[in-house]
Amino acid sequence: MTDDTFDAVTPPESTEPEEAPSLSRTFGIRSWLQDLLETLLLALVIFLVINTLTGRYQVHGQSMEPSLHDGQYLIASKVTYWLHQPERGDIVVLKPPAGQGAIPYIKRVIGLPGDEIEIRQGKVWINGIAIDEPYINGPPIYEKQWVIAGGMYLVLGDNRNNSSDSHAWGLLPGENIIGKAVFCYWPPEYWGVMPHYAYQELVAVD
Repeated sequence: MTDDTFDAVTPPESTEPEEAPSLSRTFGIRSWLQDLLETLLLALVIFLVINTLTGRYQVHGQSMEPSLHDGQYLIASKVTYWLHQPERGDIVVLKPPAGQGAIPYIKRVIGLPGDEIEIRQGKVWINGIAIDEPYINGPPIYEKQWVIAGGMYLVLGDNRNNSSDSHAWGLLPGENIIGKAVFCYWPPEYWGVMPHYAYQELVAVD
């Protein structure tokens, strides 16, 4: 009997070139870029959402003294009036009526649709009731009357005798109201939530 001998078979050497080291893999550049893009996209989405729901506005002039001062920066909630109509006492940011300029105004809502408003003897009378307004700079020296139609509002500055408001240019269409001022973020000494004033004398009749 003869022994069968077998030659060892050596696999052929690969002719494919070795892959060069990847800088992006070595230093994680690809992963870093992906993280950066995701962060930027998230920041953009947050920015767009915040800008849709709120706005930042500056107080110009003295028409809301002593409640607000020239140069203050406010955050206004746009979404508030998607949920319900403006309320009496709200401080609102609004688009001025035609011919009054392009810079948003900041005023206080005094009259609502359906109200009968009269300004006389230095007071505002709403449906025959004189309201208390501790926030105003001084009693109005003018006299006016309005019957407010649906979809319209009476807005006045707290500095009654130095304000471009409804007493000067008439009632404001509801669609001109941009949002409710909710927070002052600058300057630091005025930082805080904007107060909403409630008229106790009207609680029983509103």
